[in-house]
Amino acid sequence: MAKNEKKAEVEKKEETKEEKKSSNGFSAKDVEENKAITFLSYLGVLALVPLLAKKDSEFAQFHAKQGTVLFVVWFIASYVAGIVPVIGHGLVWPAVSIFGLVLTIMGLINVANGVKKELPVIGEWANKIKF
Repeated sequence: MAKNEKKAEVEKKEETKEEKKSSNGFSAKDVEENKAITFLSYLGVLALVPLLAKKDSEFAQFHAKQGTVLFVVWFIASYVAGIVPVIGHGLVWPAVSIFGLVLTIMGLINVANGVKKELPVIGEWANKIKF
């Protein structure tokens, strides 16, 4: 009997290890299972895929919310820059595009590393989204 109890205790510890959240705030299991679909979070309107399909994944939801906010802000800023003559086309639109591209790359790197790191400016707004 003692042998079976020991075995059950070891199995319970292993399960607890898997469920524990790492230093980045996500469980290793959550990151591993949802990393592929979470990459879509920073590819424009495709951010809606993990946002709607992976409601049970804290990892996917965190990045999908950031990606959605990034897309909306980037879209609106690009639209406004396109309306404004000369300055919008010559200065604002390139700056918006570069900033959006940098944030996209940062987000994709965070997904690849499985970390919970807010993007500058966008991260604060994304935390306010509740589903």
